[in-house]
Amino acid sequence: MRGELAPTSETRIIPLSPIPVTWASLRKTAILLCLLSSTSLSPTRGQVRIPVETVKLWADTFGRDLYDTVTKYSGSLLLQKKYKDVESSLKIKEVDGLELVRKFSEDMETMLRRKVEAVQNLVEAAEEADLNHEFNESLVFDYYNSVLLNEKDSSGAYVELGAEFLLEANAHFSDLLVNTTLSSVQLPTNVYNKDPDILNGIYMSEALNAVFVENFQRDPTLTWQYFGSSTGFFRIYPGIKWTPDENGVITFDCRNRGWYIQAATSPKDIVIVVDTSGSMKGLRMTIAKHTVSTILDTLGENDFVNIIAYNDYIHYIEPCFKGILVQADRDNREHFKQLVDELMVKGVGVVDRALREAFQILQQFQEAGQGSLCNQAIMLITDGAVEDYEPVLEKYNWPDRKVRVFTYLIGREVSFADRLKWIACNNKGYYTQISTLADAQENVMEYLHVLSRPMVINHDHDITWTEAYIDSKVGPQGASGGSWVGEGWAEHLLGRHCGVTSPPGAAPHWTETLAPDCPSSMVLACLPVLSHPLQEERGLTSGSDTTAMSDSVLSPAPLTVLHPQAQSLALLTTVAMPVFSKKNETRSHGILLGVVGSDVALRELMKLAPRYKLGVHGYAFLNTNNGYILSHPDLRPLYREGKKLKPKPNYNSVDLSEVEWEDQAGMLRTAMINGETGSLSMDVKVPLDRGKRVLFLTNDYFFTDISDTPFSLGVVLSRGHGEYILLGNTSVEEGLHDLLHPDLSLAGDWIYCITDIDPEHRKLSQLEAVVRFLTQEDPALECDEELLQEALFDAVVTAPMEAYWTALALNSSDESEQVVDMAFLGTRAGLLRSSLFVGSEKVSDKRFLTPADEDSMFTLDHFPLWYRQAAEHPPGSMVFNLRSAEGPESPSKPAVVTVSTAVAVSVDNRTAIAAAVGVQMRMEFLQRSFWAATRQCGAAEGPCPESCQDSDLDCFVVDNNGFILISERPQEVGRFLGEVDGALVTQLLSMGVFSQVTMYDYQAMCRPPTHHHSASQPLVSPISAILSATRWLMNELLLLLLEWRAWGSWRGDHRAEAKTVFHHSHKHKKQDLLQPCDTAYPVFVHQTAVREANGTMECRACQKAFVMQQVPSSNLLLLVTDRTCDCSIFPPVLREAEEVKYNASVKCDRMRSQRLRRRPDACHAFHPEENAQDCGGASDTSASLALLLLPLWAWVLPPQLLR
Repeated sequence: MRGELAPTSETRIIPLSPIPVTWASLRKTAILLCLLSSTSLSPTRGQVRIPVETVKLWADTFGRDLYDTVTKYSGSLLLQKKYKDVESSLKIKEVDGLELVRKFSEDMETMLRRKVEAVQNLVEAAEEADLNHEFNESLVFDYYNSVLLNEKDSSGAYVELGAEFLLEANAHFSDLLVNTTLSSVQLPTNVYNKDPDILNGIYMSEALNAVFVENFQRDPTLTWQYFGSSTGFFRIYPGIKWTPDENGVITFDCRNRGWYIQAATSPKDIVIVVDTSGSMKGLRMTIAKHTVSTILDTLGENDFVNIIAYNDYIHYIEPCFKGILVQADRDNREHFKQLVDELMVKGVGVVDRALREAFQILQQFQEAGQGSLCNQAIMLITDGAVEDYEPVLEKYNWPDRKVRVFTYLIGREVSFADRLKWIACNNKGYYTQISTLADAQENVMEYLHVLSRPMVINHDHDITWTEAYIDSKVGPQGASGGSWVGEGWAEHLLGRHCGVTSPPGAAPHWTETLAPDCPSSMVLACLPVLSHPLQEERGLTSGSDTTAMSDSVLSPAPLTVLHPQAQSLALLTTVAMPVFSKKNETRSHGILLGVVGSDVALRELMKLAPRYKLGVHGYAFLNTNNGYILSHPDLRPLYREGKKLKPKPNYNSVDLSEVEWEDQAGMLRTAMINGETGSLSMDVKVPLDRGKRVLFLTNDYFFTDISDTPFSLGVVLSRGHGEYILLGNTSVEEGLHDLLHPDLSLAGDWIYCITDIDPEHRKLSQLEAVVRFLTQEDPALECDEELLQEALFDAVVTAPMEAYWTALALNSSDESEQVVDMAFLGTRAGLLRSSLFVGSEKVSDKRFLTPADEDSMFTLDHFPLWYRQAAEHPPGSMVFNLRSAEGPESPSKPAVVTVSTAVAVSVDNRTAIAAAVGVQMRMEFLQRSFWAATRQCGAAEGPCPESCQDSDLDCFVVDNNGFILISERPQEVGRFLGEVDGALVTQLLSMGVFSQVTMYDYQAMCRPPTHHHSASQPLVSPISAILSATRWLMNELLLLLLEWRAWGSWRGDHRAEAKTVFHHSHKHKKQDLLQPCDTAYPVFVHQTAVREANGTMECRACQKAFVMQQVPSSNLLLLVTDRTCDCSIFPPVLREAEEVKYNASVKCDRMRSQRLRRRPDACHAFHPEENAQDCGGASDTSASLALLLLPLWAWVLPPQLLR
């Protein structure tokens, strides 16, 4: 190949990422280099001549026409002049990042302290109520049962525990039907609602009602408040009705929620030792696996864990974790669960070696200062045939007994019960027997009560903050899952916000009738009542397995989702504190009454870091003491699988280094985890437009901790215009007059005035609230006066644009309808103006500048895409971006082009971006202008010798990232040029006209490779298929028996829980089609210094000529190539994301790595007054007939036959 470059200034090629590219990329590069360097055959046809001067003329003519059109309809020159006129009165202030981050941190600390005070009030009230309450075995007491509220029997009378309970829609609680004067009580199905312990606890906790209300009145920003009892009931304020799942079961148990467990216990190191000898076959192994999974569910990111299986020998179920403990984050817990599910039984159990290994791990970690450095425990799960354990205990744990040993006897056999109880009682642990699946949950929870004893005896009320959780918008993270609302309410929500319609009385079909323009913020709001997997995350279910459509798009390939998902709308954290019994007679037993908590929406927290103070590309983020992201604009907690929107398995354990991945030295992560205050700078690559584009920025990071929390706050400001803030001055009267123009709006997510506290203000838009404040109509409003001053100034400066656009629309002919649909502008203060040049029904993209299209709006997380792109191009340069019309008729058909340009202001050698202005241009006009421009031929007389409409030439107009805006073939518009002409893009890359930048996504979801021992196994072995079918039939029979209420006289509650456990365990075994992974994907960027280029490509049988010319004052390129030469020997250049594969050694090293973390301050491991002899006893072995048939089922179909 040969080519010529004509740079107009020093050529700067942006380097590729220093991170190694994938082998697939290297392989493709090698092939291309071979093709490029190969000696071509003699051409069989002549090369088509493409005159460079003619192509330049076409580009200049096209650019001039576009510039004239855009400046005319946008009014950009007028807006620039208006800011120039007031330049003398402007000030440009440099932002002090450290001062800013400290101020934000102090505001957040104040807000969070109010939440802590509310929880402390609840703790004091609960403990005082318990102290004054005398247990009454025969207590009769009616309370508001959340499931039975307002339920009536066939005679029309309210059912027992289901009295009339007033429920009203409340905007502060997502418009759910609630009662803000009372709380209600939820119980899991397996907890008897009239048990004496339950009744006494509920009666005692009635005292919390008044405190709930007082807290809410004192701090109207409070959301859900709740008390989770150690006996299993859950008191929630405000009161709300709870709906069982599709099986008629309430599976939510507050005691296995993260906020409960973290508040009830200190951090812990745990080694689970599970017996896999031959005696554990069948149902025993099934129960053991479920027990292990249940224990794993009680662990959090401050805990460390490993699992050892033993029979004739010991083995770590994850060989990579041999000899260490790993953090019990969601990733590792789910990984362990999959491995536990694959355990097989064989051989004879030899427990002493397994115990010795477990003690050695714990001892080594303690001595090395690793792990939790707090509680240590061994969980021994066996059917009881244990020997030779005493010497091990004597050597490693006596006399100090620093490691607690909890023993779980699996099955109904009690011959070895004494041995296991002896082990537990002599090692400060607890013994339980688990004979059915239904027993596991309750018995596993006993170890938490033991670990909580030292803290309870000391009466240490540690404040606990949880990691981020998905907010299902139907209730507290405390409830974290199951909906208190039924399908009717779900339909109301969607019908109101998303355009869903369904015939009265008909079951709604969400995935079919959900309007395509459903706002993404409402996708999250609608999600909990639609997406069953998300409800499982929060412990609530609505009884419907339907889902909402995703607000994100899979791009650039099905391996990765690159569109940020307004994470602050979806996530929350919980503050929790334990509640103890203060009665002297039970002091040594350390009785934990429960845990109180309250949710904090991270969206509300991040509002305290206003967007307007951070600049166009700036942002704020939060991370935890473990380095996990709490809130970040680039955090994407959800993914789409088919039509279902689901939480990613690891959504709340995304590390800071996986979002700020340019921090390869870990300096930012280390400083923030250590709670330091400081700053550093990094050159970063920022993905835009769902991964199609990239910005190259130098960011300044400022960080500090938030006192009395495990959180750290970071603030990011981009160098250049991002460091400055524009300050103008105008009178309230003048500004208010211009603020009331009908074409003006303010950023709906920004806080100009606080409207979410006073119920009278919640109905106001931000603009309405601002007007009320400025006119002193409502002096009670609290507003951000600095932001208001900026908005007033911008309103005055931009006011002439309305008259300009109006006059232009009135004086334009009908031809204008074929040119642009609308003009618009936005300012740094979040002010937005727009004007239509056509009727609203003729607008090509009706979603643009509406909440349905977050990319085009000012949001809590980012400035509009058109504003961000314009800010990184020279002022006056037009940035073109092709948009697709979203709708059922044309789901991805390119329909309109957005053109924007920045307006900059300079004062005292400082430059700030004051605004961005643009138009929505019709594709038809863009194409007409182009074809007209290519009919120019300079001084030549007669018809032009060359034209883009010749059959010998191919002409493309692409943007600076290689996406086609104009082509003779309509089906190519919107596609990446490399997909259409791989040879041309390969040559442009080799010449340095474009550079390929490798980007990384550490939050991607990939389809794992299938692992089938033999795809033809069912054909080779018909008995395998028969056994599989028989297993399915027995499965259905078992479920039928579990639902057969004729046996309800025999512990129906146990049966219900077993049914739930059975459903859950089988659901867990069904692995998701997509799994978390890392991906690399290319982004192609035009080097702006190279404005023209030409050359030829050797395509073996011919030489293909091409000419590239930049379109002036734009981000567009004109490319003309020889169509007659077939260069199909070159493969297409694709933008597909590829999974980053790690070899076994690297993968193991990554899994074993112990990242820096900051341990929680509090630790309560032992107390000298602890009653260690309260160490368990015989288990209740009663069960329903269906449960008794479980062994028969397991015997009929042993698992090993089906593996």
